[in-house]
Amino acid sequence: MVRHRNELPVPTVVHLHGGHTPAESDGYPTDLVLPLSGWDAGHGGHGMVDARARIADGERDYVFPLRQRAATLWYHDHRMDFTGPAVYRGLAGFHLVRDDEEEALGLPSGERELPLMIADRSFDEHGAFAYPSLDRTLRTTPGVDSAFVEGVFGDVILVNGAPWPVHEVAAVRYRLRVLNGSNARRYDLALDPPPPGGDGFVQIGGDQGLLEAPREHDHLPIAPAERYDVVIDFGRYPVGTEVTLVNRLGTGSTGQVMRFVVARRALDESRVPAKLSEIAPLAREQATTTREFSFRAGTVHGHAGWVIGGAPFSPDLMSASPRLGDVEIWRFVADIHHPVHLHLVGFRILSRGGRPPGPFDGGIKDTVDLKPGESVEVIARFDGYRGRYVFHCHNAEHEDMAMMANFEVV
Repeated sequence: MVRHRNELPVPTVVHLHGGHTPAESDGYPTDLVLPLSGWDAGHGGHGMVDARARIADGERDYVFPLRQRAATLWYHDHRMDFTGPAVYRGLAGFHLVRDDEEEALGLPSGERELPLMIADRSFDEHGAFAYPSLDRTLRTTPGVDSAFVEGVFGDVILVNGAPWPVHEVAAVRYRLRVLNGSNARRYDLALDPPPPGGDGFVQIGGDQGLLEAPREHDHLPIAPAERYDVVIDFGRYPVGTEVTLVNRLGTGSTGQVMRFVVARRALDESRVPAKLSEIAPLAREQATTTREFSFRAGTVHGHAGWVIGGAPFSPDLMSASPRLGDVEIWRFVADIHHPVHLHLVGFRILSRGGRPPGPFDGGIKDTVDLKPGESVEVIARFDGYRGRYVFHCHNAEHEDMAMMANFEVV
């Protein structure tokens, strides 16, 4: 159980992203924790009233059973219509889940395990976050200035809140838990210089925990809310080398993320086993239903916005009702880039653009990045809990401008 106390001037909602969580603690967008100081501005930015909303005054106890595999999760605000500015201002953090299986592998640990939340931000002349909200008080009118409808991008890259940091490492293996905590920016991460022989990243896990076996990469494409669990062997570099984590999709100030300085030699007793975990298979033949959802630009309450299946988000509109324990295939189709996130469940990627999954689609995911015009099929078992949940684009501005939908496990 985690108790959240809201001393902010606006409501909050806490969502444990990637958590297998009962509906009443999942952070449904209208399940507000109102400010301790009081609140009289209504419950929804578009004037919506949700009869099923669970409203708390001042504080709420969230129950996270964590009956799931070890994984790199994170939590963030999920208030309807105002997720983007809240996360931008800092309402987000890591939530690491561990288990005996992972602990027994001998992976790098302690000070050689580095959670890295990467996020782009812009600042005004006073050093405050510069987020282009239509309503800077975040009380009534949702959305952003028209120039930012496709997403808010910053010109400063932060890692764990620090701009372009430098971290000293020994010439040994390190485990990096990489999270894209940006509102809209994608990254394609690489090491400069690459280690001799290339393939500097050994991926051991993804959104929902360990892979079955390690995968080697020389770069890591990562969309908002996606995670990679990787091992880098800095012992492949001479002592004194400076290694920059670069963003191949960035230019100028957004082209570099952080720097590692290989400062000294040290004993390394860590390892990366050839076998990491067992993942129960899900076959296409197990699915009871196949559903299709389009993610596209649309009109939301008379303004430009983003919709799923042609409809903007409404708490009363149910887009799917999977039965508890059933396996379903969901097919997502995009007009432009959309990172799609399902609450409650993890999934396997079945196909991408009509072809088999790509090299970065391994393991169990909870967020999948769709490229412009692309279709992706995912398969999931809807187990754990009954209740109302959401799925949405994790471009936070798209989400706030109605690119979210409901499903209810029955």
